[in-house]
Amino acid sequence: MEHTFTETSIVGEIVTQFPKASDLFKSYRIDFCCGGNKPLIDAIHERNLSATEVLTELNTLYHNTKRLNESEIDWKNASYRELIDYVINKHHRYLNEELPQLSPYVTKVLRVHGASQPHFAQIHKLFHELRMELEQHLIKEEMEDFPLILEFEQNPTNENYAKLRKVVNELENEHNHAGNIIKELRKVTNDFTPPEGACGTYRLVYQRLEALESDLFEHIHLENNILFPRAITKA
Repeated sequence: MEHTFTETSIVGEIVTQFPKASDLFKSYRIDFCCGGNKPLIDAIHERNLSATEVLTELNTLYHNTKRLNESEIDWKNASYRELIDYVINKHHRYLNEELPQLSPYVTKVLRVHGASQPHFAQIHKLFHELRMELEQHLIKEEMEDFPLILEFEQNPTNENYAKLRKVVNELENEHNHAGNIIKELRKVTNDFTPPEGACGTYRLVYQRLEALESDLFEHIHLENNILFPRAITKA
């Protein structure tokens, strides 16, 4: 079988070409969003994984998917407006709904189980730090940053390019910080594994935190590895 992807393939570019690779990378805890600009072999070594195993599984998944003719949106060739609308309607909407809905459950578990589960105070702190940062981040993106990208697409002047580079650097730094918080949440929660005998609410919080991680990584990937590089290389 022809191997489409190799050890030198860039992680973020793999997911751009083959979005279903994100599921495989998540199962191996390979960071494809904030850490998506490195060769696959480097990510494999960081996780102490078998290169042969990962590459075989990745390429098998790719060719099986290709044979099934599953359609994937080609975001590398979609318009900026299509990509931005998708990010807002799928990922921003999810966060705007999920963050305030999940917050009272996190607080409830801290109140009920905090004395016997002292690590949950850290979970509570990290989650609400993440919530505050993301809510501010989403507003800024929609009100200022995305309009600037669309303006640059129509009017690619040197002045707009300078503004765009500054904005992209800021957004990538914010994404890195959010990614680091969610990684710390995974560490503190023992890979979102609730303790034995945990109540339903406790388990619900862990399940929804893991779903939040999954959505956030896909969200950051679309911006860091597709939207931003396309925008800043247009000049």
